[in-house]
Amino acid sequence: MSAQTQAKGKEKEKPIASLLAGAIAGGTEAFVTFPLESLKTQLQFGALEGGKQLTPYQALKGTIQQRGYLGLYAGVTPVIIGNAVKAGVRFTTYDQFKSLLKDDEGKLTAPRSMLAGLGAGMSEAVIAVTPSETIKTKMIEDSKLAQPRFKGTSHAVSTIIKEEGWLGIYRGVGPVMLRQGANSAVRFSSYSTLKQLAQGSVVPGTQMPGWMTFGIGATAGVITVCEMRYSVIKTRMQSLRARTEYKNSLHCAYRVITEEGFFKLWKGTVPRLGRLVMSGGIIFTVYEKSYPVLAAFL
Repeated sequence: MSAQTQAKGKEKEKPIASLLAGAIAGGTEAFVTFPLESLKTQLQFGALEGGKQLTPYQALKGTIQQRGYLGLYAGVTPVIIGNAVKAGVRFTTYDQFKSLLKDDEGKLTAPRSMLAGLGAGMSEAVIAVTPSETIKTKMIEDSKLAQPRFKGTSHAVSTIIKEEGWLGIYRGVGPVMLRQGANSAVRFSSYSTLKQLAQGSVVPGTQMPGWMTFGIGATAGVITVCEMRYSVIKTRMQSLRARTEYKNSLHCAYRVITEEGFFKLWKGTVPRLGRLVMSGGIIFTVYEKSYPVLAAFL
């Protein structure tokens, strides 16, 4: 292999460009898909009507009747900020892990891509995901009360810290790390593998069409629904009543399974599946289009 080919294969990503492109992609994805995230969270709380578990449609209809269409965006601000930060961290750390794990020819095998995704997912869980999702979860649950306590994002944050301390915004960090690690490992390795297969149909030297990138990202998003069980535990651990009901994540999982049944761990799968399809398509498409532009100027 020529020195030029080796240099190209070993060319490193630009961290600042990765961070900014990831943040743009994450913020865009969060705003577009938040209504589905809101419905998923409500269903995981065990939303009831007349003693019966609500369906996704009933949860949607009830939210609109009670709070209007803006009710679907209760708690969206911390999620947009958190999603922008976590996506920036995710893509930046993934690119760095990817550079370290590439072979001498600059190629990244599926197992190594999965390992890079695992590291990226666990990094974002600690740095950004847990705080933003704890605040989001509590705000969504609070908005369903007859008399909501939180007046806004800043008030919610100050109230949580005042009542539970700084560790209050890190509740459920264990299942979040498991969820994000599994999510990113599966999503990045799936996306990388599918992209390599699809590039065979793209004219050499040209960029992959946006619709193709969206389709590959959406498919990778569907595959990540396997980590759903961690999401339910995470949501319960971050709820307003978690302090009094659960000793830790394992106790939470035990109570959910013994009191509500094993399949409760997959509650909210329908809206989450819809969100993952949109999420995967949007975030990879926006990132792939943003990164080259940013890298050219940085």
